Amino acid sequence: MEGIFTRGIHTLAVSNKLHQLNRSRLVEKLRQVTSSKEKSVVILQGGKYETRHCTDHEPIFRQESYFHWTFGVEEPDYYGAIEVDSGKSHLFAPRLPESYAVWMGKLKTPEDLKARYGVDQVHYVDTIKQVLANLKPDCLLILHGTNSDSGKTCTKTSFDGLNEFNINDKILHPIISECRVFKTPLELEVMRYANKISSEAHKDVMKKVRSGMKEYQLESLFRHYCHYNGGARLLSYTCICGSGINSSVLHYGHAGAPNDRTLKNGELCLNDMGCEYYCYGADITCTFPISGVFTENQKIIYNAVLASSRSVMDNVKPGVSWVDMHLLADRVHLEHLLKAGLVKGNIDEMMEQRLGAVFMPHGLGHFLGIDTHDVGGYLEHTPERRSEEGLKSLRTARKLEAGMVLTIEPGIYFIGVLLDKALSDPIKSKFLNADKIDQFRNFGGVRIEDNIVVTETGMELLTNVPRTIEDIEALMAEGKNLDIKFPQQKISVNSN
Repeated sequence: MEGIFTRGIHTLAVSNKLHQLNRSRLVEKLRQVTSSKEKSVVILQGGKYETRHCTDHEPIFRQESYFHWTFGVEEPDYYGAIEVDSGKSHLFAPRLPESYAVWMGKLKTPEDLKARYGVDQVHYVDTIKQVLANLKPDCLLILHGTNSDSGKTCTKTSFDGLNEFNINDKILHPIISECRVFKTPLELEVMRYANKISSEAHKDVMKKVRSGMKEYQLESLFRHYCHYNGGARLLSYTCICGSGINSSVLHYGHAGAPNDRTLKNGELCLNDMGCEYYCYGADITCTFPISGVFTENQKIIYNAVLASSRSVMDNVKPGVSWVDMHLLADRVHLEHLLKAGLVKGNIDEMMEQRLGAVFMPHGLGHFLGIDTHDVGGYLEHTPERRSEEGLKSLRTARKLEAGMVLTIEPGIYFIGVLLDKALSDPIKSKFLNADKIDQFRNFGGVRIEDNIVVTETGMELLTNVPRTIEDIEALMAEGKNLDIKFPQQKISVNSN
């Protein structure tokens, strides 16, 4: 019986063949770098059961990403092993007490788990040492390496008796990370689904936006749509719902600024939100006027970003440098800002001085997959991170290849600290029209973010939301006919 992940007939059904294929790909790559005379076994540790601080509150569990890519297990405290020579897979499940059936649900048998996850053998975790010893491995390959986005190191596999085996922690990380860079057709199917649900949720939010709402109410609308309609219980990352000047805060929405500003007509709203389905995510940003109609200044900046987005898309294909795509976006931005009178001078000279980074300090985009900032951006065999302003924020400097999934997310922002720094710089300041820029001091920012997969001849756009000014205004006008109610009065609490 084939194992299937689904959240109902209205959601996508995902076969465990997705992970069988991933394991096969991994084994094929490992065989190229390991000795055929040695018996190597990959051993991975899944995410651990945790509670919130010192309480018994259990956050919603989300599997460790490498483990999900390899085995697709939904529950915590599992281990997995793969015999490199034969490709046989082993899953190690925690031996749960009988009380689990009372509080948490049915105890799954090894046969249940074998069918659900499509592995060759299922054992209990407390037998892991003996099972591995019976395989007589010459070497255990464990995960150890640094994530080039977070700077954090993978947690090494650990279990009682591990030190009795010969361990290699150098080989696995770069190979499995490189495998994750290139998505299979089965993975792309899940990512198309996450994009479909996220795109529809963005459109739903845009139709329901009203002046007087709080930013977090837009986050709530998005969350509800994704979970209710798409079965996506988790989001890919913390929602960014920045209105007015908050739209220039690149990672707004965190605990210190929890999407709590009131929406006002005349301002823009930047919504950066994506759902996660079966651990595969979408990452989409829409920027739109709260009133439903763009002002002239908003049109200038929005069209500049849209033009850079589409220029990049027109040039994406295998062999193209991602650094060059970032520079292309910068150039298009500066051309539009020059036409609007915000900058002055020669575009080539502006590019040499990295003036574009004043308005777009972040990178053009990043790999996307099981992690929002997916792995593989900087590995031993890839180009190193650039040091120039803007380019140093790129999450990869690689040349594009078919099967890569990336975000394309150019933006123009008016960030006070960056503008002040540039205006005080004797070189950069000569390119800036200070009086004109001052008119945009409280403008905020515009970001347009789409998800694409590189194909053999170009790219496939996964995201489907209105992007032109005309289409956005038409969608929001359609939403004006909806009867939207949201709390506007203080809720009183009587104490008796």
